[in-house]
Amino acid sequence: MSIGTLVAKQNSDGGWPYARGGSWTEPTVYAIMALLDGGETASARRGLQWLQRVRRSDGGFAPRPDVDQSTWVTALVALLPPAEIDPRMRQDAIAWLMGGSGQESTALYRLRCWLLGIDTPREQEFAGWPWLPGTSAWVGPTSLTILALEKEDSRRPSERLKKRIAEGRGFLLRRMCQGGGWNHGAPRALGYQSRPYPESTGMALAALRGTNTPDVQTALSVAVRFLQECRSADALNWLRLGLYAHNRMPAGFCVPADVSYRTVPEASLDALVAGVETGRSMFWA
Repeated sequence: MSIGTLVAKQNSDGGWPYARGGSWTEPTVYAIMALLDGGETASARRGLQWLQRVRRSDGGFAPRPDVDQSTWVTALVALLPPAEIDPRMRQDAIAWLMGGSGQESTALYRLRCWLLGIDTPREQEFAGWPWLPGTSAWVGPTSLTILALEKEDSRRPSERLKKRIAEGRGFLLRRMCQGGGWNHGAPRALGYQSRPYPESTGMALAALRGTNTPDVQTALSVAVRFLQECRSADALNWLRLGLYAHNRMPAGFCVPADVSYRTVPEASLDALVAGVETGRSMFWA
């Protein structure tokens, strides 16, 4: 899917669908990022106007306009280039993210566990971010939020931001599966060790850029293996971004010919990976 096709898929309201139909926040943000990276500013600005219209009063963003709750997609909006986004909209989005954490990290939840005599599991020591407020934290939204907060901290350094980023990275490191890599959230489930997933592994590695520990090195080896095996467009996008973040992308790698980029997020991320290959990145400063 080319930049021209992304432009053609833009809805009349300025947003983008996943493939067809109504506009959603996630594909709209990814399309805007890809278009800005590719120099197609007119369509990108229409998309930014759509985001401005659908922002919620609490500073966050919902998955689509008819959903009445801000969610993880707020992190995507905060990843947009600061020069292109309304400063107040960005600041409100960052504030909304800074106010969130997984339910298992709240004082009320931990007090309840203490009263019941339940020890806090090791993987719950650090606070991540949930898909939806009031629910448990997961690898995906935590990774995206770390990337957004890092970009903000690179512009406006803050000890509060640094502390929260470190907390999120601690969450990721504690949620790593045995043997390396990440699944969506828990390294163990129902008494069994969980297996890592390629897309979650790539997202976590992108968020852990600059972190060089033996565990991260093990996870990078897992990501390289996944890269050679998987045929999921989404997984290949995130694996490449995660490996590029640590300068571990295998030389000469080409996406297999049988992999299709059918949705707007898949095609947009593929275009953004191409930018990373030439030294540009919308994901980190």
